[in-house]
Amino acid sequence: VMLPESGGGAAQPGESLTLSCSASTFKRGNYYLSWVRQAPGKALELVSGIYTHSDDTYYSDSVKGRFTISKDSAGTVVLQMDNLKPEDTAVYYCAVLFDLYKNKLSRAPEYGYWGQGIQVTVSS
Repeated sequence: VMLPESGGGAAQPGESLTLSCSASTFKRGNYYLSWVRQAPGKALELVSGIYTHSDDTYYSDSVKGRFTISKDSAGTVVLQMDNLKPEDTAVYYCAVLFDLYKNKLSRAPEYGYWGQGIQVTVSS
């Protein structure tokens, strides 16, 4: 399953980056279009998600107030990341999840569909 991602790269603290993912294949199903990240040596973290059939959103406490998730009618999911911090450094995965897995998550198929991941590095 293809979930092409774009954006990411390097930024300094306080700057912004935008991640984009095409999830058009899934826009008619009941899923949470999500962004999940994994920092070096740490577990996967569900950063944000938006339901396919509403504007209901979820944000982890670590990004609430700084990141904004959105989707369009074509099934593109965008994560706007503002006021970036060094602790935001991670590989970010676009994921189409069957549920909002806030506590236990892996890239296994039982959780959903996954993109290849894109690096975000925040440093001065």
